[in-house]
Amino acid sequence: MAILMQKTLGKCASIEGTSLHTGNPVKLTIKPADVNTGLKFRRIDLPDKPFIEASAAKVQTVERATTLAEGSVKVHTVEHILSALTGMGVDNAIIEMDSNEPPIGDGSARPYVDLIKQAGIVEQDAPCQVWEIREPISVENKNGSQILIMPDRKFRISLTAVGPNGRVTQYFHAEINPATYEKELSDSRTFCFYEDIQPLLEKGLIQGGTLDNAIVIKGDEYICAGGLRHHNECARHKAMDMIGDLILNGRRILGHVIAVMPGHGINTQMASKLQQKFESMEAMRPKPYMLPVGTSVLETPEVMNLLPHRYPFMLVDRILGFEGDNKCIGQKNLTMNELFFQGHFPGRPVMPGVLQLEAMAQVASILMLRIPENQGKIGYFMSADKVKWRKPVVPGDVLIIETELTKMRGAIGIAAARCSVNGEITCEAELKFMVADA
Repeated sequence: MAILMQKTLGKCASIEGTSLHTGNPVKLTIKPADVNTGLKFRRIDLPDKPFIEASAAKVQTVERATTLAEGSVKVHTVEHILSALTGMGVDNAIIEMDSNEPPIGDGSARPYVDLIKQAGIVEQDAPCQVWEIREPISVENKNGSQILIMPDRKFRISLTAVGPNGRVTQYFHAEINPATYEKELSDSRTFCFYEDIQPLLEKGLIQGGTLDNAIVIKGDEYICAGGLRHHNECARHKAMDMIGDLILNGRRILGHVIAVMPGHGINTQMASKLQQKFESMEAMRPKPYMLPVGTSVLETPEVMNLLPHRYPFMLVDRILGFEGDNKCIGQKNLTMNELFFQGHFPGRPVMPGVLQLEAMAQVASILMLRIPENQGKIGYFMSADKVKWRKPVVPGDVLIIETELTKMRGAIGIAAARCSVNGEITCEAELKFMVADA
């Protein structure tokens, strides 16, 4: 699978209109952002022009829309603009508003898709953060709504929208990418039931709602400007909302999202669960260890911070020191308890030569990780050349491993290495490595 690169907007672009729930006039501007910025809102109508990150941790309310808050600063109904940016493949953007809610437009994401196309999309010099779901993740609530995400190499949505008492039951399924998003989802409008209008107005919601920006369902009749755009427009709109809510987990996902009766509440509940699960996975990854710049001894716990190997394949006990930037000396104490001694010539145990090679490779990896741009990465053994074994290594020996980095070009390095016991060389080789992200 090709590496996807992050994307942002080519230039700024603005749209003006009336917001759905507050009914306020608002101007929204989308702006380019640096790599790893993500999607952020900015209230330019307030002092200090505060930012609010598009994150599940910032979700405050989910009644009829998703509201984010940072302290007392809020932005309402964020799902349509977030959905459009995500659906069209934009990873990094600043969304500036001079009010607390984006304009509703025609009730769909299509005005935002047009805005994004007006701004243009440009590729950035950093890989996109895409999380491939590898095991089922599910949430459900007391109202019977359910979302299940199954492993998949694509991002797919299969969704069943069901209204009160099963009145509106519609189904939608598609692989989601910029082409399908624009064609299949972006023009689907928000909807409500006729009997809910007065209670919503009494709560101070849908103040800017009209038949030009919403579908009203009265009995079996769909009342809207121009008629339905799709036979299952309600289900498509639910899928569009879901994309905007799920991106609050902080990253794109690859997986098959299967949803029954979704809404902002359960959507953001799933986004929060995804966010927490990813953070717990990240916490389990070894943290980058800063190697000393001068001569220094690294004991076993420090070596384990650098290398992914563990017993019985951890073949370096300590690093005895560094000589300049290109040389490193390691040590391995060999006892009769080593597993390889128990099976390799048990009557006259010797250390397998390939494990001496591996010991040299591990010390050479530490030397390569000392280069600042390689901090936090892993060294992979690629090949060995000019290998010579000169003397057996037996239980009780103290193996000294010396490596010298002779060439480093990009992620590929070559090191001269040798093992010795009591000053006598037991093995030597020229080793080639590649460093890659952990």
